[in-house]
Amino acid sequence: MAAYFGLLIIVARWTTKTSTNTAFFTGNRQSPWYVVSFGMIGASLSGVTFVSIPGSVGTTALSYLQMVLGYFVGYLVVAYGLLPVYYRVQRITIYSYLEERFGRSAYKTGAWLFLVSRMVGSAFRLFLVALVLQKSVFDSIGWPFWATTAVTLLLIWVYTYKGGIKTIVWTDTLQTLFLLAAVIWTVLLLYPAVVPDGQSLVGYWSENPLGRVFFFDNPSEPTYFWKQFVAGIFITIAMTGLDQDMMQKNLTCRSLPEAQKNMLWFSVVLIGVNVLFLFLGILLNDYAVAEGIAARGDSLYPTVALAGYLPPLAAGIFVIGLIAAAYSSADSALAALTTSFSVDILEVDRMPEEQAVRTRRWVHVGTTVAMAVVIVLFQSLSNDSVVNGVFKAAGYTYGPLLGLFAFALFTRRGIRHWAPPVAALASPLLTYWIQSQAPLWWGYTFGFELILLNGGLAFLLLAVFSRRTA
Repeated sequence: MAAYFGLLIIVARWTTKTSTNTAFFTGNRQSPWYVVSFGMIGASLSGVTFVSIPGSVGTTALSYLQMVLGYFVGYLVVAYGLLPVYYRVQRITIYSYLEERFGRSAYKTGAWLFLVSRMVGSAFRLFLVALVLQKSVFDSIGWPFWATTAVTLLLIWVYTYKGGIKTIVWTDTLQTLFLLAAVIWTVLLLYPAVVPDGQSLVGYWSENPLGRVFFFDNPSEPTYFWKQFVAGIFITIAMTGLDQDMMQKNLTCRSLPEAQKNMLWFSVVLIGVNVLFLFLGILLNDYAVAEGIAARGDSLYPTVALAGYLPPLAAGIFVIGLIAAAYSSADSALAALTTSFSVDILEVDRMPEEQAVRTRRWVHVGTTVAMAVVIVLFQSLSNDSVVNGVFKAAGYTYGPLLGLFAFALFTRRGIRHWAPPVAALASPLLTYWIQSQAPLWWGYTFGFELILLNGGLAFLLLAVFSRRTA
């Protein structure tokens, strides 16, 4: 682990000679598209995903791939619908477009929606990874959880404080490499132990009851194809195309065509990576049955890797892969949160350079501390249902963003200055109420497609509060 973090710091020093806001926020718009594309794989797969996707196969087979196919369509929309808008505006953050379209109220609302949702979501993802590290590594040397959290975030701060997104484009590429290496290594270890001699890969997959991908049977089930496919499209548009974290990397590319090429290749490779994770899930579940391992779900992969079932090297590789998955998501989140708060809230782009750099550095420190506090707060709750409820609530904030950007892009009407914050507060509350009543009214249970309802309600509220523009 020490060697791994040392390597990240070396990369950070190599990529950053000077500390300027232009480099921190935009990478001087000189990042090679293929480096951005590969690094985004790791950033899109958090530490939670690293253990959850393989673990979910035991209950939902490969139904998650239906959503991944929806992701692909969503990335096309982002590449050819949203990226041209962002490159035309040529501002540091994507929420600046809302100021151009509707004014400062919409701009500030969009920025705050991102800040709250990304802070809670990223802190929760890092919290779960810190728990695994705590139990697998740091409990044995007597470190308390708060110290694990502090050291984890301090290391991220050390290699990002100077270069920001310019450094992260390269460190995420390195971390994606370690992440994929960990998964491939585990597959190679499990495959001969699980697959019968003489059986082909295709035969093993096709004959395995966990190998089912498409579900068209019951529209009320969360695994129903059209629910997951359509939800995947809009989740991608909202949580990638309207998210400063993911878009900030794209905006470091040299030109719009390169950014679009990056997005297309990223979407294709991401399908293959998710297939690899799901296949690992089949192997893990079959291995657990064969060895009498009781662990399932999110605890399955950590248990097989860390409890002595595989060679000791596999445990080390799992920990490094988990750290890579967590850090490639957390470091870019810290940079994006720092960028958005500095530019959208404090407006450092209007300050003299020396003052702007000093302000951005303090915001970066404050953001790191704030995330540490939120992570420790999650741990103190000691209640999975409460923590999961907080995490799900963070997802609600992307619905108003979806509605706000959709209204900006697909209508020519203006909105009253107080409408964006009202819609941002009202649409999640209405969504929660409708979701809770839907089983009683229609016998329908919302799944990931809830974001469509949330975004649609925000759009309707903005339409009610709209006015004609001159």
